Amino acid sequence: MAKNNALQKPVNLSPQLEAVVGKGPLTRAQVTSKVWDHIKANGLQDKTDRRMINPDAKLGQVVGGDQISMFKMTGAVSKHMS
Repeated sequence: MAKNNALQKPVNLSPQLEAVVGKGPLTRAQVTSKVWDHIKANGLQDKTDRRMINPDAKLGQVVGGDQISMFKMTGAVSKHMS
């Protein structure tokens, strides 16, 4: 069970991340879920390669403005949590 504690512990969010997922603190699991809600609601997944994300202005403040893979995105989002 110890492994899951990090996902369940509320973390503070940067203002840039809060613009995407809402006011923190939130758990890492909630942040991941809300980032994906944002991606789906705004059609940010690449049409040909669904593993790639095309960030909009808000998400770009968190992960950078260039296309990013969903795997690298998790690391970029983590830098906005403390």
